[in-house]
Amino acid sequence: MLGRTVWITHPTKMTVDVLVARSDELDLASNTSDTTINATVVKDETIITRPPPTLTRSWSLPNASTRRTDNPAPPVLTRASSLPVKLVEPATDIDSDSSSVWTWAWSDEMQGPATSKRCGTRWIARLLPFFMLMLVGYATYDVVVYCCVEYFIQEIRKTATAIVLIVFYTIFFILMVAAYIRCYVTIQFNTGFVPWTAAREAAESERNERSTNGGDVESLQWSPADTNPDSPGLEAFYSKDVFICESDGLPKWCSECRSWKPDRAHHSSEYGRCVYKMDHVCPWMGGIISETSFNFFIQFTFYCACYCVLIVSTNAYVVTLRRNAGQSVEGRVVVGLALGSLFGLFSIAMTVTALRFVFQNITNVDLFRKNQTFRLAVRVPTGTRSTDQFTTITYPLSPPGDDSRAPGTAHSNGVDQSDGAGSIATNRMAARDQRAKRTFAILQTQSGENPWHVGYRNNFKSVMGETIFEWFLPLRHSPCTRHDSMVSDYEFGPLVEELKRRYGLAEEDAEKGANETTSS
Repeated sequence: MLGRTVWITHPTKMTVDVLVARSDELDLASNTSDTTINATVVKDETIITRPPPTLTRSWSLPNASTRRTDNPAPPVLTRASSLPVKLVEPATDIDSDSSSVWTWAWSDEMQGPATSKRCGTRWIARLLPFFMLMLVGYATYDVVVYCCVEYFIQEIRKTATAIVLIVFYTIFFILMVAAYIRCYVTIQFNTGFVPWTAAREAAESERNERSTNGGDVESLQWSPADTNPDSPGLEAFYSKDVFICESDGLPKWCSECRSWKPDRAHHSSEYGRCVYKMDHVCPWMGGIISETSFNFFIQFTFYCACYCVLIVSTNAYVVTLRRNAGQSVEGRVVVGLALGSLFGLFSIAMTVTALRFVFQNITNVDLFRKNQTFRLAVRVPTGTRSTDQFTTITYPLSPPGDDSRAPGTAHSNGVDQSDGAGSIATNRMAARDQRAKRTFAILQTQSGENPWHVGYRNNFKSVMGETIFEWFLPLRHSPCTRHDSMVSDYEFGPLVEELKRRYGLAEEDAEKGANETTSS
């Protein structure tokens, strides 16, 4: 179960106050205000005290009658498994509140540089930017120096035409370079990797150690799905109303990363990481195009296409004028025309393809799996039972044959249960756990159905942004990177309601709602 344990030491006594609360049921803390458990710490245990200013903030869970609504929300807490109590800081990633996913700044988005596991890919990603720089340098000489200055201004005296071409060239050049730099920096330092768990970090350290010592890095054990009911990261799924799952109702599991795979995440063998809404690996951009960089990639390909069209048009105009004047066509003009046509066609094709993905709300990975089906865990009223059409699963999960989550049943939380106060507290927490249960129905889509299709306009806005400035300027990340909805990681379309109607859940929800209204 995700969360953290907060402990406070008193300067006058060696006592630790352990606050215990479920992260998804903090609003029920008013019924368990006396669940504070005092555990005496022995002298040989090291106690690290917080600076005095931190003790001025209250972390207690007051009664509903005394709680102030304007106070900041209490932290997410879980049961302490053993003493001494340790503070576990939450990981900071793109989903955290401190991340500037939806800001103008770059500095606080930065993570460690993304590096491919393949040597060839790393060198290609390093060399291609210099190759592109040479191409842009030649294009600048061809269009500005030769075509505009030497030919239009000095030779045929068409100054106005030269000025217009130089202005448009400068605009497209600046926009193209800005979009490329924004996309390249984002790919390198904010790739969109799914954070690793502690187990995966340990496995990576072991892999690096074996690689350094010349050992077999491929002999590391394959990791099956975590069967722990309180598996780290699992709560992030069932705290939502809808998520992608397997046939047993559990989220998808990545054996390489040893963690639950978020919706629309794909494991990249190129980088050995799961990536949020991965599209493809682009050597021209130096890495993976994912949800954090897809809008900048589209802007770059669009402005690159405009840039190439201008180059081709300018050189073609020069060729036409020289032929009409009976002059020969110079080789540098032909080279500019050929390079502009080649990269122009490539950029136009990439722009059209990327925009198609945006309007359909799919990725390149989805395109190669166009006949795939999805299983959705859709929240239904608690107590809904499995039928011949669908099965259900209830979270939080209980160990097989364990009734510890049933109301009034005590279970271990790292505190001696011989103490009457501790036993009462755990009983109350078990009752609260029972009220916190969430039931999900496992519904399967038909082949080729896209559950994230929310309409062409909304699909476009979810990637490119809400305003026209965001559509054309590389300013902000896509709105779909925020993941701040309590319904799902990514917005689901009307297919979810359609699935509920197919499986007869819409009528069942309506009947239960009517019964609740009548009884009230």
